[in-house]
Amino acid sequence: MKKLLMAIFLAGIFVGNSFAQSAENKSASVDLSGVRVEKGIVYLDGDRKEKADLYFPATMPADKKLPALVWIHGGGWSSGVRDAKREVSVCSTLARNGYVMMSIDYILSDRKQAVWPTNLWDCKTAVRWLRKNADHLGVDADRIGVAGGSAGGHLAAMVALTTPADGLDPQAPFGDVSCAVKCCVDLYGIADIGSYHDVTMLEKKFAEAPELYRAASPVTYVRSNSVPILICHGTADTTVSIQQSELFDQTLTRSGVVHHFEAVTNAAHTFDLQPAQKDLRPLVTDFLAKNLRQ
Repeated sequence: MKKLLMAIFLAGIFVGNSFAQSAENKSASVDLSGVRVEKGIVYLDGDRKEKADLYFPATMPADKKLPALVWIHGGGWSSGVRDAKREVSVCSTLARNGYVMMSIDYILSDRKQAVWPTNLWDCKTAVRWLRKNADHLGVDADRIGVAGGSAGGHLAAMVALTTPADGLDPQAPFGDVSCAVKCCVDLYGIADIGSYHDVTMLEKKFAEAPELYRAASPVTYVRSNSVPILICHGTADTTVSIQQSELFDQTLTRSGVVHHFEAVTNAAHTFDLQPAQKDLRPLVTDFLAKNLRQ
């Protein structure tokens, strides 16, 4: 009996450690060569559990500050983590190309309560935190962009397109620091939530409050002076229809906004910068070189 209990005890330790190692190493297959990562950064006030990870080029230049981007994960506004494989892949790729990356967690809907606009406020606070700490991070505070995929693409576009006059900037923390960004990369995001479907991050259904859905949609805030935007979307996406990005493209075109829409033939949802159908790294790094490095 003692041997049996000991075996069960050891098995429990092994299983527990295996789960811990699995969680810790869930992105172990991603190439992190040439990159330095700082994990678990506190960027929100109070006892918030959401954290951020910072990605730097392994060797930071001594004579200049680097441009930076906030990366926002997807997951239908109700799931996802800052260090999932896609997030690590995108952030490490861009860090190797000379950008400081900040991958963030943000408040998620538990499918029972609304989290809008707190989730957007978290994303804007990340921009503020990055700008406030730019000097000691080696970041150029005037060259900060935002990027994300799926729900993260939606939030990234909202960060990029909204201004203080729209009433969607958080009052705190760092209320005296700008949330503005220089450009946006939107991977298969939702441009018009009302034409997407009812979402639990909002407190009501579309039929009950169409104005709420309009206020939470990036297409609402497109102006002639909006920042440059790169949109990438797969033609085989059955989670978020490519029609969302086509609508976004058309709206940006009508307003004369500098942008590029890349339809990735046969690509489904949730790809990184290297989907099997097309290597997007040259496209993304060229866009960032033109709109964030200069």
